[in-house]
Amino acid sequence: MPEIHYAALEESLWPLMNKFYRAHQSSMKAVRDAQLWVARRDEIVAALCLRPVSGGHWLTGLFVAPAYRVQGVAARLIAEAVNGVNEPVWLFCHPDLRGFYERRGFSFDPELPYAMAERLSRYARSKPMIAMGLEPSKP
Repeated sequence: MPEIHYAALEESLWPLMNKFYRAHQSSMKAVRDAQLWVARRDEIVAALCLRPVSGGHWLTGLFVAPAYRVQGVAARLIAEAVNGVNEPVWLFCHPDLRGFYERRGFSFDPELPYAMAERLSRYARSKPMIAMGLEPSKP
């Protein structure tokens, strides 16, 4: 079986990420003003967006194809995407995923920039949602 490769997706291939999301009936979408990261084994098996925001980056759209879950694919994709990022990385997730992200170095309830806190507040009105944050690695 071919090895899984983790890399930023070239802009010319961005439509493949939306095709991947649609193929799995995910409502997630590739974001134009973000770095798009994928795990590929011939075709995309996982994806995420790392979007610059005021004071850091926002990790969105993490999705792993069901056949590749619980194999470390998401953890490796996150690690590759945030490697070398020198600002905080924030994400919003369901409370059930808190432990998963804590095991990847994220902390619960980080200090958020105002715009991110407002966005979380809007999202949390319609579904359970928490904020997680990852501080940049110190050399």
